[in-house]
Amino acid sequence: MSTPTARKHTALPKAQILIEALPWLTRHHGKTVVIKFGGNAMIDEDLKAAFAQDVVFLHHAGLKPVVVHGGGPQISKALDRHGIVSEFKAGLRVTTEDAMDVVRMVLAGQVQRELVGLLNQHGPLAVGLTGEDAHTITATKHQPRIEGELVDIGRVGEITGIDTGAIEALLADGRIPVVSSIARSQDEGDSGHVYNVNADTAAAALAAALDAETLMVLTDVEGLYEDWPNSDEVISRLTANELEKLLPELASGMVPKMEGCLHAVRNGVQTARVIDGRVQHSILLEIFTDEGIGTMVVPDAQGES
Repeated sequence: MSTPTARKHTALPKAQILIEALPWLTRHHGKTVVIKFGGNAMIDEDLKAAFAQDVVFLHHAGLKPVVVHGGGPQISKALDRHGIVSEFKAGLRVTTEDAMDVVRMVLAGQVQRELVGLLNQHGPLAVGLTGEDAHTITATKHQPRIEGELVDIGRVGEITGIDTGAIEALLADGRIPVVSSIARSQDEGDSGHVYNVNADTAAAALAAALDAETLMVLTDVEGLYEDWPNSDEVISRLTANELEKLLPELASGMVPKMEGCLHAVRNGVQTARVIDGRVQHSILLEIFTDEGIGTMVVPDAQGES
């Protein structure tokens, strides 16, 4: 039979972990955190379950998490099943009218429902909505410039407005909003139409509009590399100005993520972080430990003080 002393001893490391989290719990209590769910975490069952646990933990720890998601791999698979070829221009999915129907169905009817279901295994917490609902995200047609020419890539939107009313009402009611990156059209005569918007961009715009404390972007790399591919050293912290200088050199997949971080910290968000979604519980590691993982972007004044 074990003695009380031995039992206390085995519990001590757990107590120390909780105590280490205390200043972070105090700092973040009551604050809004926008989390962009993407990459491997969206398709690996264990990572999906760990993500849901992390978000529910944040909620019970007194934070206000808002989840924004896209669904690249699932959309590609569904388009393939419908015989629609996936095509990308300027890093964005060419979205025809037929493709948009599939995008909408996959994001709102598959990815969002699964995520809401995982979160709600822990209680009646998550509520799904798309950017169409209550005019949460409004967009106009986006035409990227390729080699000096404006190119039509179909129903891809550029965000022109955010209405946070529905999300704020859900947060006030103790819920976890899960937002699909689809936007309503603001264009005259285009009522009933929707746009596919980049989920990184949508998460950043929502974080700024909600006056969130933190934007967290899950990705499939450790963070922003110092000198890729020559080095795998991750930049742990940089200011908005430092990031802006690096943008032209970044790989195309990282550009919307880092542009989103830049937009967020220049519009009132205290920190924006790109973290490795391949690591289980990466969100908790980033928010509640001294080490942190990934790359953190801070506003210029904060970084220079």
